[in-house]
This record gives sequence, C-alpha cells and structure tokens, in this order.
Amino acid sequence: MPRRPTKLIKPSAESEADASAARGEAPASNRATRAAERRAAIVEAAMEEFIARGFAATRLDDIAKRAGVAKGTIYLHFKDKESMFEELVRIVIVPVVARLTALPPPTGSVRDLVETFASNFLREVIGTRRGDLVRLIVAEGPRFPAVADFYYREVVSRGIAAMRGLIELGIARGEIRQKDLARYPQILVAPAMIAVIWQSLFARHAPLDAQEMLRVHLDLIFGERRTT
Repeated sequence: MPRRPTKLIKPSAESEADASAARGEAPASNRATRAAERRAAIVEAAMEEFIARGFAATRLDDIAKRAGVAKGTIYLHFKDKESMFEELVRIVIVPVVARLTALPPPTGSVRDLVETFASNFLREVIGTRRGDLVRLIVAEGPRFPAVADFYYREVVSRGIAAMRGLIELGIARGEIRQKDLARYPQILVAPAMIAVIWQSLFARHAPLDAQEMLRVHLDLIFGERRTT
C-alpha cells in the first residue's frame, strides 16, 4: 500500500508580497496567498513524483498534473527541475539540520545534546517522506553531481561542522577520549544514515531498532551510562 503523503510543506505569502512591493504594485494579499498556495502545491507534488519515479524519470508534466496546475504555472515559480528539487530540500530537510546548529550552549553533557538531536532526527526522518528524499539523493546523487553538490552545501556540510564542534567540546571536557574522532565526525552520525538506508532495503527482513542502535553507538563513543 502506498504511503500517504506527509504534509511537510507550508505555503508562505511573504515572498510573493515582497516581490509585488518591489515591482511597485499595490498590495494584493489574496493574490499573493493564492500564488504561495500554488507554489506549495507544486513543491508537494514534486516531492511525491520524485519519490515515486526518481529524479531522472520525473517530468514537469506529471508534477503539474498532480499539483492541479498548468505546466506553464511551474515556470512562474521555478526555472527547471533542479531548482524545484533544491527548494524541496530547503523546505523539507534543511530545517531539521538547522535545529542542530541552533542548539543552545550545553548545560548538561555533550552526549545528552548529541542523543537529543539524533533521536529527533530519527523520529522526523525514519519512516517519513524526509527519509524517502534522503534515500533518493543517495541513490541518484552520483548521476546528478549538481544535486549532490547542493545537498552537501546545504545539509551535509552544516551537519558535519556542528557535529565536529560537539565532538571537540566533548574532548575538551573529557567526555570523549578518542581525539581522532574530531577528524571523522561522520562516525557520530553514522547510525542515522544506516537507519535511513536500512529502512528501505531490509526492514521487512530484519526490523531495526534505530534508537537502541544509537544508544549502543553512543556507549562506544562516550562510555556506558552509569545507572544508580
């Protein structure tokens, strides 16, 4: 049974209103709202088409049909399929990573911060359309370097930089003994990526408890938690 679409995209009229103001037009909140809703519908439809067909096979005609708009309407918002995909990543995935870079200064342990972020990531990605989108990038990124490059800039590099900062803080505090971990922050987030890929390929054969795997992984890095 196909998965029901997850509404991850919310229309925003601010950009349309700003554009109208820049052109010297009178405010037209209703028109701006309708345009924002059409744009959101296009992006939502694009996500469903990309996930169902893959990036290469997705056609603008199919996106327009699913969104209930004319094909020409798409070009009022996006210049091509690549720019549409980039917008989708910005709306659906970038905010999840942004929460990591916006973490407050740690008052507890570094492990607690990492565990909180990773747990939230697993909850918001595994089994959702976000996870489907990540798997799409992993599968088709080598064929479309521009898409992979964009994803690296907007998502991966930010997440890696934030994780490296947390690792260095953990080393400075004595929570992490393996100092070389700062050179390879990918290790810290490896369970999340494994879980995303495993979910689509092998979950029906061997269901994976991603949260428990995360706990074991963090025990290896920080040491087992002491129980009282």
